[in-house]
Amino acid sequence: MDRPVAKTTIRQGQMRRIAMIMLIGIALLAAWWGFRRQLQTTIAQERIRTAVAELGPVESTIRASGEVIPAFEQVLASPIPATIQEVLLPVGSAVQADDRILQLDKSLTIIEYERLKDQLELTYNGIAKLRLTLEQSLYDLQINDSIKALNIARLEAERINARRLLEIGGGVQEQVDEAELNLKIARLEKRQLENNLSVQQRATITDLKEEEIKARIQGHALAELEQKLQRADIRANRNGVLTWVNDRIGATIIEGETIARIADLAAYKVVGTVSDLYAAQLRTGMSAIVDVNGIRLPGRVTGVRPVVENNIVTFDIQLIENNHPALRSNMKVEVFIITDAKERAVRVGNGPAFTGQPAQPLFILQNGIAERREVEIGLSNFDFVEIIRYVAPGETVIISDMSSYRHLPKVRVK
Repeated sequence: MDRPVAKTTIRQGQMRRIAMIMLIGIALLAAWWGFRRQLQTTIAQERIRTAVAELGPVESTIRASGEVIPAFEQVLASPIPATIQEVLLPVGSAVQADDRILQLDKSLTIIEYERLKDQLELTYNGIAKLRLTLEQSLYDLQINDSIKALNIARLEAERINARRLLEIGGGVQEQVDEAELNLKIARLEKRQLENNLSVQQRATITDLKEEEIKARIQGHALAELEQKLQRADIRANRNGVLTWVNDRIGATIIEGETIARIADLAAYKVVGTVSDLYAAQLRTGMSAIVDVNGIRLPGRVTGVRPVVENNIVTFDIQLIENNHPALRSNMKVEVFIITDAKERAVRVGNGPAFTGQPAQPLFILQNGIAERREVEIGLSNFDFVEIIRYVAPGETVIISDMSSYRHLPKVRVK
């Protein structure tokens, strides 16, 4: 007769099976760890890039974007409000000085010119009339002054006669007093007339000067409008290439609106843009290198725009060789702004191994063993990185990404 298995026996069997499974798992983990360690401590030589440390100049640079534009570009603006009648040259045309580019409708401006011309003639006529009035007024006042002088002479003679008659007894004192009073009144009237003559003369001269100033202002406005009419025949005033033109026939344009651009493609400059994080380091006069399809062209920062737009700072670069054959208008280029430089430093070629930190681990390769060292990083640019200490000239540095091995002191290179 079978007996039931004791619970203790069942539990012990379960425990042995669990222990066996755990042992197998531990053995598999150990084998996997050993295999992984073997892989991590060895790396194939064809998977790494190396560079030999050397002594040489190093420059620290800021990387930016740039666009090649003509060094000189003339903007042609409409001198008058008008409409576009005809486009005489298409975009891309080579132009010579005095070549006509656009034909504008000048009819409204011509009407305004004729109106100003008539108004100026009216002002000149008013000045001539005012001069005649002045001459007539002065003449009348001078005649009246002469009449007053004669009247005073007559009254003085009457006063003398009245005194003589009084002395010989043929007259009375009242006649003498009346003669003297009439003489005083005549003299006062003459003084009043002379004062009126002076005031009238000064007032008329002032009015005349005011009209002359008004005529001069109108004459300047007329001459300015005449010059605008002459410039309304839109012409090139220098040799170049027509890079843009407003070709909307019949479009209304206002005074000062840009209607064409002429560029001198014999010379170029670069307009660069960089994040405003570097705004404090960017200044006029800094050296720069422009990468044009692998060709490095040196230049200098000639201006930094004061306005930051969308967290971007814009600056201008003048190229030393601004007529290089590789340059093309509107070409996108890479720009490297040199912020610092050393003439003699330990340097290696730049690569993925460098993380941009001032201190980091690097692997130095010697006799098939890559040894990890904690080094200090100095200046860096697109080509080279300065190593301040712990690497000597002539040593071979792995510049590939070795982040998977940074926990190991040494790695064998096969």
